[in-house]
Amino acid sequence: MTEEAKSSQPRPRPAVSVTGPGDGEVIVLGTTRMRVLEDGSRTGHRLAIAESVLAPHTQGPPQHRHARHDEGFYVLSGTVRFTVGDEDHDAGTGTFVMVPPGTPHTFANPTDQPAVMLSTFTPDLSHYATEPATDLT
Repeated sequence: MTEEAKSSQPRPRPAVSVTGPGDGEVIVLGTTRMRVLEDGSRTGHRLAIAESVLAPHTQGPPQHRHARHDEGFYVLSGTVRFTVGDEDHDAGTGTFVMVPPGTPHTFANPTDQPAVMLSTFTPDLSHYATEPATDLT
């Protein structure tokens, strides 16, 4: 077959991924419930996405950093306090926070109401370890 004939043949489309409201792996971390919407297996490990529900007065994880991936947070409802290094940022509904690789960060819900956020990981988390922020010295 000629190169011209090969390039004119229709290429298979990638499979579309749909994660419904009751789908996705659910991980409970203390008072935080995280639902994995995309673990990276269907994106060639370029992107992972999770929805997290933080109960009122949730402390969140210890401050940490990711050496090789960006982490984005979009607050769907409530208020999430992001601590980046020694700076606090209170992010209300509709706020997007992007944390670049190597940046120490954590998040918490200091309010009396639940908070919900959508998190992105690029590339996904399966290939890269999380490092404690204490490793920054």
